[in-house]
Amino acid sequence: MTDPVELHVRVGVDGVVTAETRKVTGVACLDYIAVLEDLLEATTTDSAYTADYTRTATQQELDNRNDLRQY
Repeated sequence: MTDPVELHVRVGVDGVVTAETRKVTGVACLDYIAVLEDLLEATTTDSAYTADYTRTATQQELDNRNDLRQY
């Protein structure tokens, strides 16, 4: 079994919110932009890929992505 996806959210003293996905491979990380915007009631102003973007997904990770899309 793979580790669950991690969403790291930080709120700065100036109120700026930054968020990062971890343990998400490839373009699946883009699915989380909308999730984070909804949770934080915010709009994305900048985004960048993490090192996980170039990692290869396992079958379990692919299954987890499909589960997320059902919501």
